Amino acid sequence: MLSVTGFVQVQAQEEDVQEPPAQKGFDKSKLFFGGNFGLSFGNSTFINISPQVGYRFNQYLAAGAGVNFNYRSLKTEYSGGITERERYGYGGLNIFGRFYPIQYILIQAQPEINYNWASYSITGSPTQKLPGLLVPSLLLGAGGAIPAGGRNGALILMLQYDVIQAARNPYGNKVFFSFGYNF
Repeated sequence: MLSVTGFVQVQAQEEDVQEPPAQKGFDKSKLFFGGNFGLSFGNSTFINISPQVGYRFNQYLAAGAGVNFNYRSLKTEYSGGITERERYGYGGLNIFGRFYPIQYILIQAQPEINYNWASYSITGSPTQKLPGLLVPSLLLGAGGAIPAGGRNGALILMLQYDVIQAARNPYGNKVFFSFGYNF
């Protein structure tokens, strides 16, 4: 009786063409920081400091949060040496969500709550302080994210509108242009 035992070995080696496994959980490289900064001086003084931090979940969605600080002073001079001055301050918090339907184009919703303090004065009269007030806003907007300054840097240009229009809101009743930078 003849017995034959055979053994065949096959080996294959793949080149490094496999993609690295997707990182699960929090990925700090998807964080971005930015916000808005604005200054204007004269009869109408305006100061805006609004930093934000966000997270880019994928190529279509990002979200984050921020703080707001706005100060506005309006000075009106009338004949006869009479001057009227209005001062408004706002401090608050916001959250935002961004949808990128196509690369570099974004749609944003930003609910926020601001605390407002205000005063009014006219020449020859004592300054009147208005009571503090919580002012809700819901900013809806669209614009572009223009890449600038490295892998994650972008100049953000948007048209926005506050759809709530609460009394003493910091944005007025018109569409406004805003720009900021994310890094």
